[in-house]
Amino acid sequence: MIGVYLPGDSLLHRMPAGLKLVLLIASIVTVTVFVHTPPQVGLAGMVVAGFLAAAGIPVKVVLAQLRPVVWLVLIIAVFQVVITSPARAVVVSGVLLISVALAALVTLTTRVTDMLDTVTRALGPLRKVGVDPDRVGLVLALAIRCVPLLTGIVHEVAQARRARGLQWSMTALATPVLVRALRTADAMGDALAARGVGDD
Repeated sequence: MIGVYLPGDSLLHRMPAGLKLVLLIASIVTVTVFVHTPPQVGLAGMVVAGFLAAAGIPVKVVLAQLRPVVWLVLIIAVFQVVITSPARAVVVSGVLLISVALAALVTLTTRVTDMLDTVTRALGPLRKVGVDPDRVGLVLALAIRCVPLLTGIVHEVAQARRARGLQWSMTALATPVLVRALRTADAMGDALAARGVGDD
């Protein structure tokens, strides 16, 4: 779901992308350092939910942002229960979900172009040491574009696999996904080369 933007007129939508990125980092660090108990996790979660509501983000969109990490969170929670305690599992899992929700809040209220422009400007001083901010911005843009693109490929292949009665075959999923991903990468590389990207 990276790169999804929901238009709006909330304060968060109007806030500069650079400021949002700084606040995102500060918020995640604050939650990680100061949240130590399940009640604190609940309080932090309510605060983040309030921000999401203030930005006008629908609940189904929030759930869609969190769904990809659910299995990871469950695995971490079980591991924490085994080696520490249920309370610690709630804290670790809760902090992870809150961090993902905060990141989703930023991506949902910030245009990708604004975020990339901010990163490019921030890297401007590094030109003196050989870093090309424009190229870094291009790489980030391609990465953001490829996440939903690859997700779509996996979804289409999974549907075709189920239609052929091969839902339990990992080979029937992995091989077509790999082939289509490589073909897409070749096509994208050809398109960039045709536009002179990478020519010095």
